[in-house]
Amino acid sequence: MDSEFLTAEEVAVYLRLPLSTVYKLVQDKRLPGFKVGKHWRFRREAFQEWIKQQEKLNEPITKHFHAS
Repeated sequence: MDSEFLTAEEVAVYLRLPLSTVYKLVQDKRLPGFKVGKHWRFRREAFQEWIKQQEKLNEPITKHFHAS
């Protein structure tokens, strides 16, 4: 992770989640990201802070939805 921004694919690999789950999380505003054209981007700092918050909550990030 060398760039200031991450792709959805990089986030999925890092979290070891399917890409579809990353898309669902960001569309549900449960993961901080923004669109550039058709592509989702994630600011590295915001993503790292989000991970810290998830660790504090100690709750599975996919607990409240079912990926289709």
